[in-house]
Amino acid sequence: MRQGRFHGRVGGREQPCAVAGCEEAGEFRAPPEGGREGRSDDPGAWRWLCLDHVRAFNQGYNYFAGMTAEEIHAAQRPYAGWERETRAFSSNAASPSPRWQDFTDPLDAIGARFQERLKEARARQDDKPLSGDDRKALQTLGLPPDADRKALRARYTELVRKYHPDKNGGDRSFEKALQDVISAYTHLKKAPAFA
Repeated sequence: MRQGRFHGRVGGREQPCAVAGCEEAGEFRAPPEGGREGRSDDPGAWRWLCLDHVRAFNQGYNYFAGMTAEEIHAAQRPYAGWERETRAFSSNAASPSPRWQDFTDPLDAIGARFQERLKEARARQDDKPLSGDDRKALQTLGLPPDADRKALRARYTELVRKYHPDKNGGDRSFEKALQDVISAYTHLKKAPAFA
C-alpha cells in the first residue's frame, strides 16, 4: 500500500476505481456522476476513484453547476448565512449580556454592560463593592457574597482545622488547600467589603 501523503485517501480499500477500465484501487471518494438527489446534507452514495481520476474530477468540478443566476447570487453574497440567529453561549449559564443590535447608540450598549457589572459588584446588602479577586477568595472559602467579618473568621477557623496536617495525622495532601484558604482569608480581611 502506498504512503498516505495525499489528504483524503482512504487506505485499505479493496474496491477498484469506479472509472471503467481503470485497474487502480479506488481510494478517494467523489460524489456520484449525476450529482446528489434530495437533501444537500445527505451524504448519499460515493464513487471511489483512484488518484489520477479524482484529480481529473476535481479539475472539472463546478459548485454552481445547475444553479439559476439568483441561486448563484444568493450563495455568493458577502453576508450569506449571517441573517440566521445563532445560539448564545455562556460560561456560567446566566442570561447573556446585552446585544449590540438591541441599541441604536453603541454608547448605550456600553452603559448597559457597565450597569450590569456594577449590579454584580454590588451584590452585598451593605452595597460594598466586591472585586473579582474578592469573589474568587469567597468561593475558595465557600462563603456567599453577603458574608460579614464574623462569618469570614468562623469559616477560616473551620477550614484551617480541617486541612491542617496536625488534624490529618501528618497527611500533607491537603497542604495546597490549606495554602489557598490562608491566601483567600489574608486577601479578604484587607478588602474594603470586610473593613
